Amino acid sequence: MMRSLWTAASGMITQQFNIDTVSNNLSNVNTTGFKKQRAEFEDLLYQTVLLAGTPATEVTEIPTGIQVGHGAKVSATQKMFTQGSLQQTENLTDIALEGEGFFKVRLYDGTEAYTRDGSFKMDSNRQIVTSNGYFLDPPVILPDEFQRETLNISQDGRITVKLIGDDDIVDVGQIELYRFVNPAGLQSIGQNLFKVTGASGEEIPGQPAMNGMAKTHQGFLEMSNVKVVEEMVNMIVAQRAYETNSKAIQTSDSMLGTAIGLKR
Repeated sequence: MMRSLWTAASGMITQQFNIDTVSNNLSNVNTTGFKKQRAEFEDLLYQTVLLAGTPATEVTEIPTGIQVGHGAKVSATQKMFTQGSLQQTENLTDIALEGEGFFKVRLYDGTEAYTRDGSFKMDSNRQIVTSNGYFLDPPVILPDEFQRETLNISQDGRITVKLIGDDDIVDVGQIELYRFVNPAGLQSIGQNLFKVTGASGEEIPGQPAMNGMAKTHQGFLEMSNVKVVEEMVNMIVAQRAYETNSKAIQTSDSMLGTAIGLKR
């Protein structure tokens, strides 16, 4: 059987994975805090027919050798943590991050996760939570009676309000951010959440706008960093590569048919 059939088939498989990655990026173009993913590939094992440097005579050697490749495979998927654009919402509990860092939330099972999605809400207990009800960590609980329109979140994460019937400003909480040596090593678990892995390294806590941490912007949300035009170009490239590999399979099949037809 011709080697090219399997080589071209591996190319079609990798381009299908490429399309899957592009499709996921495009489907999340309006997802708050989403970070696009890039598929990366590597070539497969080579069969060495003639080793470079093999002696040809007593005084000469083969300069290049002969190697035949066996196609391609997926080597990695890279999360791209570039800054997304900020969109004004005028919702007082929306918080956008400008710069490096993540919010930390507490899941239902008590474990920790990290997110760039700052579309926070206030639950019936006046506690700041995500859209899925996960608590912000460290927790922020607003007072019993406060003037909602006075809720203020500064760029360094300080949360203040005014109580009803009182003009004094009251501190009610401090937002903490966390960054990682290798954020691309974080594990995506859905719901705009990431979990720590051995590759990401341990969390590095810090205060917003301090020591390289992101600034917090109240009344804004960070949008997805997916660029639709860029993804459409990637889709076209992947589609043409898929078609080219399918043509290689058709050509190999035609050559096999010609070889089989020699007996007639």
